[in-house]
Amino acid sequence: MDKIVSKITSGLKGEIVIPSDKSISHRAIMFSSLAKGETKISNFSRGADCHSTLKVFSQLGIEHEFLSEQELILISDGKLKAPTKDLNCGNSGTTMRLVSGILAGQNFDSVLFGDESLSKRPMKRVIEPLSLMGAKIDSNEFKAPLKIYGQNLHGIEYNSKLASAQVKSCVLLAGLHADEETIFIEPYVSRDHTERMLKYLGADIQCDGAKTTIKRSRLMAHDISICGDISSATFFIVAGLIVPNSDFVIKNVGLNPTRTGILDVVKMMGGDVEILDKKLVSNEEVGDLRVRTSELHACEISGSLIPRLIDELPVIAVLATQAEGTTVIKDAQDLRNKESDRITAVVKELRKFGADIDETPDGFIINGKTTLKGDCEVDTYHDHRLAMSMYIAGLISESPVKINEFQWVDISFPEFESLVNKLIKCKRTHEMISCNR
Repeated sequence: MDKIVSKITSGLKGEIVIPSDKSISHRAIMFSSLAKGETKISNFSRGADCHSTLKVFSQLGIEHEFLSEQELILISDGKLKAPTKDLNCGNSGTTMRLVSGILAGQNFDSVLFGDESLSKRPMKRVIEPLSLMGAKIDSNEFKAPLKIYGQNLHGIEYNSKLASAQVKSCVLLAGLHADEETIFIEPYVSRDHTERMLKYLGADIQCDGAKTTIKRSRLMAHDISICGDISSATFFIVAGLIVPNSDFVIKNVGLNPTRTGILDVVKMMGGDVEILDKKLVSNEEVGDLRVRTSELHACEISGSLIPRLIDELPVIAVLATQAEGTTVIKDAQDLRNKESDRITAVVKELRKFGADIDETPDGFIINGKTTLKGDCEVDTYHDHRLAMSMYIAGLISESPVKINEFQWVDISFPEFESLVNKLIKCKRTHEMISCNR
């Protein structure tokens, strides 16, 4: 499905509720499946990736029932059952990498596979530490499918070269079933949803900066309410900052400090984003965000900031085209190992708009402020975040833009366009109080 996007002149107004956090939704299914008891999961993601995780655990013997589209009950005795067929992870790298850590310590064998895109993504980063713990895994040159032979695992101290939440989570989940403690050390702290939820469910886990220690643990069920995804919110944050005359509120956004790198970037650039009604829900920080059009200036994005916004960098590149000066994004080489090579893809496609952007081995150099001309046809590379980034660029382009294969947005954010349209069409009625701001 192709999409035509045109310039917005009247501003974005109103109030939206952002879809549920995909990372937390994945973990809610996985960890509740390992927890003894009944778990009510509220605001579960509609995205295809999270439903891939749910299907995998259904095949592993976990019962669930949907009470509504985004609310379900999951029942587990804390033990998984051997699957009767191979486990399909779809397009979800999170599913494959985290589940491999869970399955490595089971008393049965299993196979994880995925679609064409997932089958190209690197799995050595999880196979290597799991092997050190005693796991036995066959792969296709360190890519899927993964044949996992269930083994007795032993704890290790692992110094990761990458600050990766997926690698960290994989090792910690294996550590739940390992003899002796497992220690994971990363160069700097990556997102910590796993640590927060494992602690919430009763795991013996300790965090000390970039060092996390876990011991063999039994998890106990607790209801989980999932906040909105700040990665999804970022597209609207960027749109609100660069579309003239915008002023709107994004409700129920996750504000986990390991995920709020976008808010740090906005502050460095001089953007106007205000946090409202901050609170703690299911051991995660949550709040509302008010976003207003802003005059922006360039900055450098690098180092320990990168893991806190790695998924948001394609649309941050769009933001940088509207900032005065030269924005440098570096230390982001892992962008090349996502659903697409996001460094090459972002540069190639934004140049079609007329952006002044150059590729580096580990990021981008973007010169702004640049008028995006549009009048072009851009590709998505089967990459949902690239598709949405190009859409946001289209909202400020002088001429309409055609986005090829826009349907890949459904992987993570099927509600994306409807929420954009809601902000465009907002009228000063009782329907949206914030329209009167």
